Amino acid sequence: MATTLQPGDPAPDFQLESDDGGTVSLESLKGKKVVLYFYPKDNTPGCTAQACEFRDQLNVFEENNAVILGVSRDSLASHSRFRQKFDLNFPLLTDPEAAVHRAYGAWGEKTMYGKTTEGVLRTTVIIDEEGRIVSQKQRVRAKGNAERTLGLMA
Repeated sequence: MATTLQPGDPAPDFQLESDDGGTVSLESLKGKKVVLYFYPKDNTPGCTAQACEFRDQLNVFEENNAVILGVSRDSLASHSRFRQKFDLNFPLLTDPEAAVHRAYGAWGEKTMYGKTTEGVLRTTVIIDEEGRIVSQKQRVRAKGNAERTLGLMA
């Protein structure tokens, strides 16, 4: 069963490698809102649409004092190619063991084509400037996710 985070809960701390060569931690982002979106795989149709929508809305998120971070289990090399191919203007973080996915409720049982498996649950989490959960949406639809996320920040 996926973890459910409630508004006001302290956000689980994390430290993940970024495709830009650095490491990103929640602690280093205090004072900013953080949008963590967990997605299944680089260069797939849904994940590409989702990433491009966040790319196209980045300035609006920045006006709301927010940073966007995409998180998947893909390698840094895959992230780098994905980011370059689609001119993504925000960091992609790698979580190969899915530890951060689990902490944020983005890992769990899902059914596809009648088969139940365990894997990535497309999840978007908003964290406030103090490191507390504002919103956690699991099993989100890729298309329109950026716009819906902006609506939750108002």
